[in-house]
Amino acid sequence: MVERYLGVLGIAEALGVSRHAVHKWRSRYSDGSDHPFPLPDVEVDGAPGWRSERLAEIVRWREGLPGRGAGGGRPSLARQEYLKEAESRGLTRDEAMRALATFGEEFPEMTEPEICAWLVGKWRG
Repeated sequence: MVERYLGVLGIAEALGVSRHAVHKWRSRYSDGSDHPFPLPDVEVDGAPGWRSERLAEIVRWREGLPGRGAGGGRPSLARQEYLKEAESRGLTRDEAMRALATFGEEFPEMTEPEICAWLVGKWRG
């Protein structure tokens, strides 16, 4: 019987992020960190694999990242300021939110408020 595992790509697709984001999480949140990424169940030729039933554990891990998680409710002040600045530069709300999500994937170590502040700072010079 063949055992099936989720690889980095499977984890990325399940979480709606890029493979690159999962690789960054694994390297930045290694076993010795304060918030280590869940260790794989298996490695084959250096490629990690997780049992599919551990996906919920990985989702909980991601929700525990500083500045991440379910959130909900009213947007943070940083996001409000970011959206206002983005609108003044001709971006729609959807475009601004897609950009914010892209930066969040590219820089998973940064919180959303940090990304918002950085972008606003770049725009204002």
